[in-house]
Amino acid sequence: MKHLLAALLLGAVVTLFSTAAFANLYELRIYEATPGRMADLNKRFDTVTLKIWEKHGIRQVGFWTALIGTNNQLIYMLEWKDLAEREKLWTAFQQDPEWIKARDESEKNGPLTVHITNSILTPTSYSKLK
Repeated sequence: MKHLLAALLLGAVVTLFSTAAFANLYELRIYEATPGRMADLNKRFDTVTLKIWEKHGIRQVGFWTALIGTNNQLIYMLEWKDLAEREKLWTAFQQDPEWIKARDESEKNGPLTVHITNSILTPTSYSKLK
């Protein structure tokens, strides 16, 4: 798992470098899909979630699945100016009636995830992102 996260972070450097002057914090989120529901989880992000994020100003850095390793995980990264922005935008997203309806509809046959992990990251003093 450590190697996968390191590879993901290194792979995101090119994307992050172009926005490094804007973002000070990054959020790494790992969704462990419910068995048999990975396609539904991907579909919800692709067809619903990203549009609602755009409406609220939530900026994604990228999404990944494992080529080698655990294959039931969806991993993505978001960028934030600061924790206050994260709290404001994420709360607005979570309370959005369109999101609540879409989430409930997509989970009518059960939850799409069994576990979600998230970390708020800040670049080190020696990072290219600083």
